[in-house]
Amino acid sequence: AGQRVCRAGTGRPCYKLAYFSELKRKLNFKEADLACRRDGGQLLSVESAPEQKLVEQLIAELRPTDGDFWIGLRRNQAELDSSSDCSKQYYWTDGSKSTFRNWHWDEPSCGYEVCVVMYHQPSAPPGPGPGDLYMFQWNDDNCETKNNFICKYTAAPNIIYIIIPSIPLILLLMTVTGVCCFKMLFKREKKEPKAEERPVETGPSHSATPTDVYNVIRSQNDDDLVSARPHTKNTSFLCSSPDTPTGDYDNLGGRDTESGFVTLASTESCFLNFD
Repeated sequence: AGQRVCRAGTGRPCYKLAYFSELKRKLNFKEADLACRRDGGQLLSVESAPEQKLVEQLIAELRPTDGDFWIGLRRNQAELDSSSDCSKQYYWTDGSKSTFRNWHWDEPSCGYEVCVVMYHQPSAPPGPGPGDLYMFQWNDDNCETKNNFICKYTAAPNIIYIIIPSIPLILLLMTVTGVCCFKMLFKREKKEPKAEERPVETGPSHSATPTDVYNVIRSQNDDDLVSARPHTKNTSFLCSSPDTPTGDYDNLGGRDTESGFVTLASTESCFLNFD
């Protein structure tokens, strides 16, 4: 078994190269496919030329001896008609729809070899021409042949593994935060003093209210008021002293005050009302 290698960045797949120097430890195609699935992956699907180059680099860094690698490409055993173009019958076992292929120029052979390997024979001499280099190119092989293999792991299972255990923790933190906020608000409301009711001041004896003064003035004869000041109409005005409370007239308390409605008094600090 090899070590899983992951590319830098999020959402990128990981790879594991299973290389065995002993032939008895190598696996056929079905066994290799099952081994990858048990490990949480799939046999390698190569979906682009850059990914092909990446896998080649991983193998080169491993520096294994001779031995091909199973990849997850095959065709059905029943489709053995050699008269047709069998290259269109191959599919990826992990469900990938990629149409990228890296066949050697005379492959696939369209015979009884229906499973695909990535060729790796570094000790073999190169072909007669530069276009005949076989290293890392694809070749169909007998599915019962014992080979090394490459597993591929998508990023999706890792993301789910990280996110799902975090959900209960997030809910717990939200609950604790809400409870703490509620307790703080409850304590704050409890500490705030209640509004005290203002006591009504009562004097030792009953004193005339402004209403009483006003009623006495209104009861006088208008002629008497006019005779005091011939050139002045019936006039009344409200004088205020420092003890006079502000607000509407109906809200005045029954406290002793020098304020009231008077007739023909001094006009300092008074609001005149002309009938």
